[in-house]
Amino acid sequence: TNAKQLSALDVANLYKKRWLIELFFKWLKQHLKIKKFWGTTENAVRIQISVAIITYCLVAIVQYDMKLKRSTYEVLQILSISLTDKTYLRDLFDKTNFNDVKDLNNPIIPGLFD
Repeated sequence: TNAKQLSALDVANLYKKRWLIELFFKWLKQHLKIKKFWGTTENAVRIQISVAIITYCLVAIVQYDMKLKRSTYEVLQILSISLTDKTYLRDLFDKTNFNDVKDLNNPIIPGLFD
């Protein structure tokens, strides 16, 4: 660092905090499937992260309440391909075999910003 007025301990603490931020963004990318940010302003990034976290929490609540034996990833994939389908969640998860869902990297319904 160029900040000569900081002690070695202060510099180490700053790097530790910076590393925690890096780990947070790694978690965002892995679990919330944020590949890129749609906006460049601080507000746009905050909104996108907030929406992704809220979505993840809602899916986790559904997963817990329904006592699903599926991974969060599976639940998200099943929900994403059935967004326009008027099916009760219980029926949706009872009838959907995750192995039958073809090519999950290319969803049947294109994303909003694709």
